[in-house]
Amino acid sequence: MTRTSTADVDLVGDEVARNVAQAAVFAALIGAFAYVAIPYPLSPAPVTLQVLGVFLAGLLLGPVWGAAALVLYLVAGALGAPVFAQGSAGLGVLVGPTGGYIFSYPLAAAAVGYVAHGGFEFRSLAESSVPRLVGGMAAGTLVIYGIGVPFMWWNLDMTVTTAIVSGAVVFVPAEAAKMAAAIGLVRSNAIRAE
Repeated sequence: MTRTSTADVDLVGDEVARNVAQAAVFAALIGAFAYVAIPYPLSPAPVTLQVLGVFLAGLLLGPVWGAAALVLYLVAGALGAPVFAQGSAGLGVLVGPTGGYIFSYPLAAAAVGYVAHGGFEFRSLAESSVPRLVGGMAAGTLVIYGIGVPFMWWNLDMTVTTAIVSGAVVFVPAEAAKMAAAIGLVRSNAIRAE
């Protein structure tokens, strides 16, 4: 009879455990970012730091685990954790006017990570150029607007033009600032890692 100690059994690899932990930390971070929500008179949606969290998840965790972090975030908010804009929570938020933006976050993080890392494999961002990083975040922004704007348009019975302007165009300067912040954070992190 062969005995196996529990030390010999590795149910979950160290890498998977680390990735799950990082995804959970990012989900919590994005929930904290949601509390920074400034009402925006030009739109029914507030300006928040959630999109900065989406950018960072895609960049720092890659497309797969970045998306996983945002799925955890969605599940937490749907189950009642106050992680959506201004501490809101629940399914009502997800089916409301800004729900499309929130639903888009996992796909947006995947898009950011896919472009920035050049595929589904996680690679060091030290080798990624700034235009590639910006391209990834621009792709993520297009995903967010591509899902969020039609959802808002449908919920609020707006004209298409009004929905595009108040749901996307007015946020472009804020998104550009978040992209700059994300690049600064990623580059400072990459420099320390070398």
